[in-house]
Amino acid sequence: MPIERVVCQWCQAMNEKSAVSCRACGAPLDIKNLVSESGWREAPRIKDMTEIHFGQSTCQVEGEIVPVAEINLGPGDSIFFEHHVLLWKDDATQMSVMTLQGGVSRVLAGMPFVISVATGPGRVAFSRDATGELVVLPLHPGMELDVREHAFLLSSHHISYSFVRIKGLRNILFGGQGMFMDRFVTSNEPGLLILHGYGNVFERVLKPGESILVEPGAFLYKDATVTMNVEFQQLKSGFFGGSGMSLARMTGPGRIGIQSMYIHHNTE
Repeated sequence: MPIERVVCQWCQAMNEKSAVSCRACGAPLDIKNLVSESGWREAPRIKDMTEIHFGQSTCQVEGEIVPVAEINLGPGDSIFFEHHVLLWKDDATQMSVMTLQGGVSRVLAGMPFVISVATGPGRVAFSRDATGELVVLPLHPGMELDVREHAFLLSSHHISYSFVRIKGLRNILFGGQGMFMDRFVTSNEPGLLILHGYGNVFERVLKPGESILVEPGAFLYKDATVTMNVEFQQLKSGFFGGSGMSLARMTGPGRIGIQSMYIHHNTE
């Protein structure tokens, strides 16, 4: 007799019928997708003490206002992260530093110069020290995801990490720090990527050739297939006569994620 399964609406993972949350991303399975009329869906609010499984390890999400990701690393599993997001670790959990290419470019672009690695067995916990929510993104083999700087909390070792320059972007993006983003790529194995979004996080899937304009500070992540350019729009009449604003044009196909709490960029 076939075992009945429940499909997670957030990450499409299959779960046992008795499960209350997705074992791959932690999304509640008893709550339907909340989607606005314009096509934005809310990232699932992960309940306190929800467990997420990856490799031989588990992640337990703790708290809701300033969420913590507590990782129980299995033997041989490892994760990498910006070193300042570490909250605590077991004494036995081994730590090292990832070798990065383009160190000078990273410093000039305002990217983190040190990426730390924790290797199991052992426990280690992380927090962004800010209000918001954790966005859990299981990455299937052959996926590429671009993430705004200082947004990723941790990534499993099956995901390769680099930083990329997106041509055509002005310096207004990422708080004036430059034209670089974190890029996460899977090869033949799946991986787990956890981001921190300020405020609430929303996701939308763009069709091929479909474009929307987003405040640059609200951008959180996108599929590598989504192109991104900043456009300056002059407002010549009305209350804002003579002023202007810069917006990021996102063009599909692919997913984009935004956060509702962001930095307003000065365009003067």
